[in-house]
Order: sequence, then structure tokens, then C-alpha cells
Amino acid sequence: MTAVDRPAPPDVVTFGETMAALRAQGALRLGGSLGLSVAGAESNVAIGLARLGHRVRWAGRLGADELGALVLRTLRAEGVDTGHAVTDDSGRPTGLLLTEPRLGTLTRVSYYRAGSAGSALSPADVLPALAAGTRVLHLTGITPALGPSAAEAVLAAATTAREAGITVCLDVNHRSRLWSADRARTVLIPMLAPVDLLIASEDELPLVQESPDADEPEAVAGLLAAGVGEVVVKRGARGATSHTADGAIDRAARKVDAVDLVGAGDAFVAGYLSALLDGADVPARLDRAVTTAAFAVATRGDWEGLPTRDELGLFDQPDGTTIR
Repeated sequence: MTAVDRPAPPDVVTFGETMAALRAQGALRLGGSLGLSVAGAESNVAIGLARLGHRVRWAGRLGADELGALVLRTLRAEGVDTGHAVTDDSGRPTGLLLTEPRLGTLTRVSYYRAGSAGSALSPADVLPALAAGTRVLHLTGITPALGPSAAEAVLAAATTAREAGITVCLDVNHRSRLWSADRARTVLIPMLAPVDLLIASEDELPLVQESPDADEPEAVAGLLAAGVGEVVVKRGARGATSHTADGAIDRAARKVDAVDLVGAGDAFVAGYLSALLDGADVPARLDRAVTTAAFAVATRGDWEGLPTRDELGLFDQPDGTTIR
């Protein structure tokens, strides 16, 4: 292969556990019907970025089973590079989650991922995915919650990326069913050193603070002083705020009829990173982030309703518009 036809490096590399997702249409205990898809915070972001025209690579460990094959097939169909995905040959299965709507947009999620292939993720699985020329490494706080080797993989990848000049993005993305706040704080704080861009919801900021009682201004000031270049705080229906050394910039959320809130945070991250890759300024990054999040909120599924680039302007069309 010559330099002329060598594939371009990915814009973004991400890794973590992607699971088969069973989505209930009614109460599970009453035998409601189930739909099968795939879900995982990192792969949701990967799909969102791919739909917006970016080159994205997802790495992870999957079971040698039909559900693992479904994950790979889905990601490939969405244009995500899965060439560094590993099939576990030790008998560990692909993880599974169940989502069950309960009250309005309130959804109950149950995980079946203990002992899964994804929980055995290691640095050897993910470091080869960091190709020269990669611009962003996207990580979440979910992966280190899966186990010691997965936590080691996150720290090794973040350190390697920072040394290579790759922007490191960490979405705290706390999952209380995977680990406690105290355990999350113990693991995540040492991982902050290589982080350039930290994204967290308001209630997740204490998880990256030595003092969990710090208020938002104190927490943000501490993170910026520690070397994080930008802290983006997600506020759900109230929008988001970006904090840098130059100050804070707010952006209101787009007004939509909420259908399903699951995956909205991942959609926000995909939009933010997309605009960052495009060289947009902070207001434009926040604008794209709340727009992609609005698409997720207005449609069912973790990633199925995420927009393509030519759909980003749809929310600016008058109500009742028909595009012919």
C-alpha cells in the first residue's frame, strides 16, 4: 500500500462496552414485548459522529456469540471502523441490558454485564487503535467501572493519547448501578491528569472532586486549575455551560416534545465533538450539542434518531413543515 492510498486516520477513537439492548414495550413482569438493538455510551457517540460525517473508530471486546455479531454488524452499517474490536475466545458473553419505560420519559435500565467480554477489556485491546493522526480520544466513566483491567485500559489510553498530542475527552457518565460515588471518585480523580475536555452533568461534578461538597464554581475552578482545558456541564432541559479560562458560556436546550431521554447525553457529546472537529467556537459547539441531544430526546432508542449533517437544521423549520 502506497502513501497515496493509505486510509486516513480516524478523527475520533473511542472504546468501551457495547451491549445487546432489549427494549420493553410494556412492563416486563407482565410479559411486554421486546425489541432488540445495541447500546453503549461510547458506540452511541461513535454512531452520532459517523452520521455527521466524521471518521470514527470503536474498539472493544465482544463475546464470540450472535449478540457480538449483531454489535459489529450494526456499527459497521453505521460507518464506524470496528477493525480493532476483539472477539473474546474465553467464553465470556456479550453484555446485555434491558430498558423498561415506567412513567412518561422515566426509564428503568437493568444491566447483565458482570463477567462479560467487555468487562475484561485491557490496554492491549485498545492501545493499537490509537493511530497516528487521530485527533480526539473519547472516554467515559462507565468503562473503568467495569473492572480493574478496563480501568487500566482507560488510564493507559488517555496517557498515551495525551503524549501523542491527541485531545482527550472524558464524559463522566456515572452509572450508580455499576459502582458507588465513592468508588467512582477514587478511580476517576487520578485519571484527570491527561484530560483536555471534561463533560459532566451537574450531579456528576462531585465525582471528580476530592471534596464532594464543592459547589459548581469551586469544582470547575479546581478542574481548570488542575490542567483540564474545558469543562462542559450538561443541564438537561436547561441546556449546558462551557467553562474555560476565558469564562463561561451558556446555551439553552432546544424545546422539543420529549419521547425518550436515554442516550441524550451521548448525543450531546457527539454534537459537541463534531463541532470541535470542525473548528467551531464554543457557542457553535454548544449549539450543535443541544441540537443533536434534541434529536435523541424526540425519538426512541439510544442512537437510532441521531441526525445526519444535512438534518441539523430541521429544528429551525416551522412546525408542520413537510420536506418534499
